[in-house]
Amino acid sequence: MLIDIGANLTHDTFDVDRDDVLQRARDAGVSHMLVTGASCEGSEQALNLAAQHDVLSATTGIHPHYAEEATREALTRIRELATFDDVKAIGETGLDFFRDLSPREAQEQSFIAHMEVAHDTNLPMFLHERDAHPRFADILRQHRDDLSDVVVHCFTGDADALHAYLDLDCHIGITGWICDERRGSHLIELVKDIPADRLMIETDAPYLLPRTIKPKPKTRRNEPHYLTVVCKAVAEATGLTYEVLAEQTTQNARRFFRL
Repeated sequence: MLIDIGANLTHDTFDVDRDDVLQRARDAGVSHMLVTGASCEGSEQALNLAAQHDVLSATTGIHPHYAEEATREALTRIRELATFDDVKAIGETGLDFFRDLSPREAQEQSFIAHMEVAHDTNLPMFLHERDAHPRFADILRQHRDDLSDVVVHCFTGDADALHAYLDLDCHIGITGWICDERRGSHLIELVKDIPADRLMIETDAPYLLPRTIKPKPKTRRNEPHYLTVVCKAVAEATGLTYEVLAEQTTQNARRFFRL
């Protein structure tokens, strides 16, 4: 059985067939999925969706793209949502210096504010980082002792970033990016450096459809049932069998999210 630690199942592309998507995931052996909250509204939707399905849990947070929306009122709501049993982590939060859709100062302030919520609630953190190393590590380092578990999800960085996050006792989430020969092939070597007890896998659906799927799907929409493709790629990269990698990452996810 597999656990998808990051799926954007509230995305409107799933509105027409969400129940079928969940069934395909279960049929493929995906036993649980974490629905990512990326805004106040999105976090409420993630919680509501998780409450309707026993195979779902949720995170609550404001993505760095929307950091300017992280007002006092919004963060109070995030804190309130964190009290629900179906919410298993604070995030998605962090830094994104690739698109810079919010000013970097606002991203940093939102990141720090989310860490305060995680400290107060004792929930693990679900973090986003793209093209923001080493600033991301510098900020996290200042607060790491106040936090419980931390995962840098959808890791796409280089060796320096990976080892900085491992030194900060972070878990690492690997997506179908590892299946992308154009930009993700470096992960095939790097994933070997991730300790077995800190590795988890995810789809980030509907994004990051693995490019190794054959035959190619008719649409570019990624789904949680393709987590099997990610598991296969990571298993091959680490020299493990599919079954061993699946068991390790599932145990890690259950422990991390307290499932």
